[in-house]
Amino acid sequence: MKILITGARGQIGHELVTAFTGEGFEVVATDLQVPAQESRPGVRWDALDVSRREQVFDIMSTHRPDAVFHLAAILSARGEKAPAVTYEVNQSGTYHMLEAAREHRVERFVFPSTIAVYGPGLPDPTPDDVPLHPTTMYGVTKVAGELLCEYYHRRYGLDTRGVRFPGLISASLPGGGTSDYALYMYVDGVRLGRYEAFCRPDTRIPLMYMPDGIRALLELFRAPRSRLGRCIYNIAGFSPTAAEIAACVQGAIPGVDITFAPDPLKQGILDSWPRALDDGAAHADWGWRATYDLETMTSDLIPRIHALLAEHAGALDPQH
Repeated sequence: MKILITGARGQIGHELVTAFTGEGFEVVATDLQVPAQESRPGVRWDALDVSRREQVFDIMSTHRPDAVFHLAAILSARGEKAPAVTYEVNQSGTYHMLEAAREHRVERFVFPSTIAVYGPGLPDPTPDDVPLHPTTMYGVTKVAGELLCEYYHRRYGLDTRGVRFPGLISASLPGGGTSDYALYMYVDGVRLGRYEAFCRPDTRIPLMYMPDGIRALLELFRAPRSRLGRCIYNIAGFSPTAAEIAACVQGAIPGVDITFAPDPLKQGILDSWPRALDDGAAHADWGWRATYDLETMTSDLIPRIHALLAEHAGALDPQH
């Protein structure tokens, strides 16, 4: 099977490329910029701007993939600085990818969504089906992407499926998401011995460790369509407060100083998101269950952060 991945240089994309090539799949990895060389067998890199329709259709015509993982997107905090660009990449890009997948009869189209689709006034925990009133352009475009996936499944029979990710934490450099305060506690905790978080200590949103996130995508990808009662699923990991994350980091890295100075814009976004997710539909339909909690993630993550920073010395802007 040939897998095409957009946004393949991002956190999720990098892990998916590794997972699929490790299983012997042929992978076409795409992003705005591609590596100068790729040493792994089974990977072909091509430059792709998903907001350019002709590029999308050229890529699909050239490679004719069996499945698509459409990851390319501008995230929440960065998206608020450039909403027009975010719309073109996230909204037009998703439409172009779905149209090309329909025309070329792709077998499966996987679309990662996000808790940013939600807005204020949510039940706790938050189920799959509640009114969606996002407060960011990122969230707006992801809601539209979810609806487009459902439309293409219903109207054209395209097998679209996806998950609403919590804030994802991995051994990587933060990428512009509003949930990055959690990752910065680890990265700056290791690198600098201190971090000033842009949120309140009582901030609580759903989080997930990247290995669970990748496993969720792969399990949903492999699930028989007959078992799926919907296209988009909530998936839950754990929901600590920012203060609880800080305490866990401080317990693992003695002497780390973590303080809080809420940024009004980012705090407002965080306050509009769920505190916890109800992922009962994912449990029932395809057996989803997270394996990491805050403590087990911390034990696994900190050595990986040390290795990451040794590899990318000087690459992380301390001003974030």
